[in-house]
Amino acid sequence: MLDQTKPVYQRLRDVIANAILEGTYRDGDMLPSVRSLAAEEGANPLTVAKAYQTFQDEGLVTVKRGVGMFVAAGATDRLRELMREDFLTNIWPPVAQQIRRIGLDARTLLDLTEA
Repeated sequence: MLDQTKPVYQRLRDVIANAILEGTYRDGDMLPSVRSLAAEEGANPLTVAKAYQTFQDEGLVTVKRGVGMFVAAGATDRLRELMREDFLTNIWPPVAQQIRRIGLDARTLLDLTEA
């Protein structure tokens, strides 16, 4: 689920990151052009370019001038690790606190996710 409180470029980054993690784009695959993704997502091309720039800054994509942007080798595993770290540091602590607060246990949670 996308966090609507984030700036648009970060939400677009999340869209791209999720597509990479879900296998829509694999290591070595070409990403949509800035204009194509902007049209698809209803965003400004400059905003899409800013989202792509964050991936470049982290070494998760490579640019071939005149050709396009590609998912870098090893990017999927690195992205998964970055997202795990973010989840465990920023998302999980308040979720775990709420679970304890309302008296849920691990078995109940697992049963709900298996249903």
